[in-house]
Amino acid sequence: MITVRRKPTSVPSLFNVLDDLWLNNFETPAVTRPAVNVAEFDKHFQLEFAAPGFDKSDFRVEVEKDQLIVSVAKEENTEEKNDQYTRREFRYGNFRRMFTLPDSVDAGKVEAHYENGILRVFLPKKETEIAAAKRMIEIK
Repeated sequence: MITVRRKPTSVPSLFNVLDDLWLNNFETPAVTRPAVNVAEFDKHFQLEFAAPGFDKSDFRVEVEKDQLIVSVAKEENTEEKNDQYTRREFRYGNFRRMFTLPDSVDAGKVEAHYENGILRVFLPKKETEIAAAKRMIEIK
């Protein structure tokens, strides 16, 4: 769900009052859906997920038939303590992203690395695809 804020005006409107009432009193847990960069190189494809605040053990990367499934399940700790916070907005959630793998990917050699809030998934190309992709054309 995307929240759209109206531009503040000097006179509050009914819509602004209702927006503030909803946002401040009926918040719903944030849906986490990380941004993904997809890149293609000579020998592999690479997916980069922006997912800060997680541990390596929170991720699950699976290949099922021709699908790559990347998911996270992290519990939100709702224990309330008085640590001088006036508002706490840090939340962790779950997400699941699925990608259809091209035939050129060697699914048995997929690797994933998590460092500095970025999950990188390397999808190596099959050796035959690498060789077939590059060939010299004779000029006649």
